[in-house]
Amino acid sequence: MANSAGTGAVPVPEAKQVNDDTSMAQKMVSATSGSILTALLATPLDVVRVRLQAQSSMKSTSPFVTHTAPTLHNMPPNIGVTACCREVFWIGQNSQICMAGPNVGAISSSSATAAECAVEETQRKMFTSTLDGLRKIARNEGILSLWRGLSPTLMMGIPGNIIYFSGYDWLRSDDRSPIKQAVPDAYTPLIAGSVARITAASAISPIEMFRTRLQATSGTGADHFKKTLEGLYEMTQVRGYSSLWRGLTLTMWRDVPFSGLYWWLYEKVKTEFIETRKQAEAHILPHGPSYTEQRQSQGLETVTFMDSFIAGATSGSIAALVTTPFDVGKTRQQVFRHVGDDRPDPTSIKNTFPRPPVPPEQRSLPQFLLHIFREEGMAGLFRGWVARCLKVAPACAIMISTYELGKKMARGVNERRHSSADDTSESV
Repeated sequence: MANSAGTGAVPVPEAKQVNDDTSMAQKMVSATSGSILTALLATPLDVVRVRLQAQSSMKSTSPFVTHTAPTLHNMPPNIGVTACCREVFWIGQNSQICMAGPNVGAISSSSATAAECAVEETQRKMFTSTLDGLRKIARNEGILSLWRGLSPTLMMGIPGNIIYFSGYDWLRSDDRSPIKQAVPDAYTPLIAGSVARITAASAISPIEMFRTRLQATSGTGADHFKKTLEGLYEMTQVRGYSSLWRGLTLTMWRDVPFSGLYWWLYEKVKTEFIETRKQAEAHILPHGPSYTEQRQSQGLETVTFMDSFIAGATSGSIAALVTTPFDVGKTRQQVFRHVGDDRPDPTSIKNTFPRPPVPPEQRSLPQFLLHIFREEGMAGLFRGWVARCLKVAPACAIMISTYELGKKMARGVNERRHSSADDTSESV
């Protein structure tokens, strides 16, 4: 298994040499192709997942009055509800605040119609399920809004997957890899996948924060893209550029165990498929060198694709379900828009007023997840798990099968090139 790990192909004696024939540039092209295809198909589900988790954060960990009261205190008293009813839900993202919240007080004598507007707008923004989110986003914001964040997704996915998949291949299979030298073969996929993810996640964390905020807020067009970028710039001016890696710890808590579990399950499932198929062929199908060669030449590519596709979907869905609580925590922390992001650090300002309590989103990982559990139960920790699994399972299947198929095609090109070079040298 060590020689065939990460290839998705039926093990052959020359597997190690075949791996060596695939250059790093060819692996990068394979990873890029898989990243583009995966992003196009999975982004709509990712948008819904972020919205579901973000709306839960706004609804429970940051009560409506907490967000609206300070803003209303500084607003002119003659602003009507209808003037700010367009962005009821996204009050944590520099959006306009709906003034029809509870306990805010009477705004005007003719506020009944405006309040109905606010309730209707809130219902439009609140999603009850993955399908409901897909339908409401497409209807209220346009079908293209389902692909909001596609550009940063590609900016993040392409280099991230190049580092991730190429790094895993090297750590898992190369004789120079310290992991292969020190770790037993049974656990090499788990450790190699975890280390590869740590490297990739650290490199793309700022882009992921931008993408998460872009997807979590309502708006379209270049102006929305620009405002999100400006918000991050303001945050770096106040908090420093290290703030771009805020939430990286939660990202690691989610992605590192996910990657380790994913690759370990992937290699196990793929090996079981290969062994089962080989046993079935040995008992049912005819034998002989001619048939074997014909079988490999005609069907090996399809078998490789299906092995990788099914193994990727199975392992990805299981790993996604197990790590959903960490995904919920990561999303809420990055979406959370604390006043300190674009204002001076309150610890550097002398005042006589007592400091407000630390928001739950700014607590440590165990404390924040415990807060979610106390406030919302297990349902809160697994908020959006359906959308996450629906996105991750096909995304993993498409990405790994495309990557493996690309490497197989590259090996075929290399073999033909070597064969042509050998023929030329013999003729000379």
